[in-house]
Amino acid sequence: MEDKLLRHTLADRVFHWAMAGAVLVLLGTGFLPILGLDFPWVTAHWISGLILTAAVLFHIVRALFFQDLKTMWISLEDLRNLIELTRWNLHLSPAIPGKPGKYSLAQKLIHHVMTLVVLLVVATGLLMLVKIDTPWWERNPYLLEESSWGFIYVVHDLTAMCLITLVMVHIYFSVRSEKLFFLRSMLLGWITRKEYLEHHDPRRWKISDKV
Repeated sequence: MEDKLLRHTLADRVFHWAMAGAVLVLLGTGFLPILGLDFPWVTAHWISGLILTAAVLFHIVRALFFQDLKTMWISLEDLRNLIELTRWNLHLSPAIPGKPGKYSLAQKLIHHVMTLVVLLVVATGLLMLVKIDTPWWERNPYLLEESSWGFIYVVHDLTAMCLITLVMVHIYFSVRSEKLFFLRSMLLGWITRKEYLEHHDPRRWKISDKV
């Protein structure tokens, strides 16, 4: 039987799916009432917002202290590979483009854009929590001036709409046939040695842990 190599730990997979679930609930409770579907959405919206906040804080701590941040940095080699890939696709060069490390440039870019968007939607959402009653505090709609609230609403709504696009792009690429092994690794944690050698540069991503 072919070796199964660890790509995502259990902690990483739990974070990913907790964040995915929270984002989908937030989008559903945020946009479905606008489309005319009437239901008590406020409580589910702010609770899922708190779950997303907790997941983001967990990921920040894990990334800073327990993971290698360099795997997500955009390196000069990533940019060289992009140029090589562009030239190869345009038939300007016969050279086969180099392989990425653990994450491709496209995966890094969507991660960084998602990070910015989620941080903005979480920050503005937490501020908006003071305008609703919860088990821990009473609403205080006068904490900020009206102009400040308007700015917060605009940022929150724009980032929420960006999230819809990012989620659609992410789902589209995750279910493409040639990318299904990435989806499986986010479900089960592993890729095969053959997939590792076909899609990754062992110099840039040294993997030794077996499942």
